Amino acid sequence: MKQILAFGDSNTWGLVPGSKPHKRYPWGKRWTSILQEKYESSDVRIMEEGLCGRTTVFEDELRPGRKGLDTLSYLIESHYPLDAMVLMLGTNDCKSSYNASPYTIGLGIEKCLDIAEKYVKSENIVLVSPISLGDEVYKPEKDPEFDKQSIEKSGELKDVYRQIASKRGVRFLAASDYVEPSHVDDEHMDEKGHSIFADVIYDKLQEII
Repeated sequence: MKQILAFGDSNTWGLVPGSKPHKRYPWGKRWTSILQEKYESSDVRIMEEGLCGRTTVFEDELRPGRKGLDTLSYLIESHYPLDAMVLMLGTNDCKSSYNASPYTIGLGIEKCLDIAEKYVKSENIVLVSPISLGDEVYKPEKDPEFDKQSIEKSGELKDVYRQIASKRGVRFLAASDYVEPSHVDDEHMDEKGHSIFADVIYDKLQEII
């Protein structure tokens, strides 16, 4: 049995855009489960580890436990051994309260890679820069934890992550090259986006599995 860990935030968890309270896309609709179904006839298991609000290294004072760096090693060990890993974080790091530049967010993702590479070969890690935030994400009816600068920062993560991947020898994929956020909340993928992203990740993992 080959095991692949998908470690991310609400777009890995499968949050339905605009749902309050938050609802999750069911099995067969969120990208991690679609990916698992693609491996139905293979000896491959996708480990879903998405958490709403998860960051790289920043602690959310209102929602404890969102700092990815603090839980990554425990989750890896609980699913160990792993044959590959998909790491997609950074969107929540763009929130105005953290006041983090794209460069600083990149340093945070490198801290996560430091841990991941203790358990998974660098060439078997897919570092994914997240989808870009939409132009109106900061509006009160959407997610006012973001501001206009957050939108700019999210768009710059692609180049920052690409450079990190090249330097460290991990594989790279830019989600923003394939998927846009839903216009409902300018933050999360819709059903079509999850389907497209599952295809893209599957093709990327074919280089490993």
